Amino acid sequence: MKKIIALFAVSTLASTSAIAGVALSGTATVSYDDNGSLASATTHDADLTVTGSAGGTTLTATYDMHGTSLATEAVDLTTKIGPLTVTADMFDIEETNNNDGDGDFLSDLVEPTDTGVSVALDAPIGDVTIAIDDSGDLTASGTFAGVSVAVTMGDATKTVVGASIAGMDIDVTNDDGATTWAVATTVGGVDITLDSDNDISATIGLTGNELTVTQTASVAYKAATATKFDTAAADSFTTVAVSRDLTSGATLSATYSSADDSLTLSAAVAF
Repeated sequence: MKKIIALFAVSTLASTSAIAGVALSGTATVSYDDNGSLASATTHDADLTVTGSAGGTTLTATYDMHGTSLATEAVDLTTKIGPLTVTADMFDIEETNNNDGDGDFLSDLVEPTDTGVSVALDAPIGDVTIAIDDSGDLTASGTFAGVSVAVTMGDATKTVVGASIAGMDIDVTNDDGATTWAVATTVGGVDITLDSDNDISATIGLTGNELTVTQTASVAYKAATATKFDTAAADSFTTVAVSRDLTSGATLSATYSSADDSLTLSAAVAF
């Protein structure tokens, strides 16, 4: 009921003095999956995004619409106060707590809180931006000679580096000693991505269609911890997807997965 009242308040505001500052967008998808040897299933998904702006302040809220009522998925507020940019994540995501091999948190009591506030300052030191959040983590970021660098210091140290070199987009992240990377490039009209998990994908346009082949690497078993269930081992698998934009404005796609020998047909639209 509270969500309905809140949405009514937004629509009332939009219909009076702030209609030019409110924008609505969303997506909708209907999918049929034959699920390989299992029973087939049809699924639906629809999301709505409300963006309100006034001066240097923007509120963005996303809602899941395909259930019996609107369900909040994200609420973010950003505003500028002189050289400061204040960003507030106002929604705490409800995590699943199932022992199903996905490494879920044991319970709501041990999972982290997603809400938070950060303040960024455009410092007069070259192109450096300094930000601090309500947990005390400090981040310094900037772009130097075409290379973007962000360093976060707090309970753990995290460094993110990104650059475009010789036609390749390279991103490297070191999070408290663990390094991951991703490379994206285009070769002969084929968009290729590769990451440190040995996942690779290739996308090519074919006479109005888009073909994407993705190889997902195997996952090793990860034992349970004091806060999370264990993660089950999984074999590598390949997906092949073909999509096409229709004159109706929708996108039709067909995806085959070797993980369960399944074929999924989807129709999606963005508005």
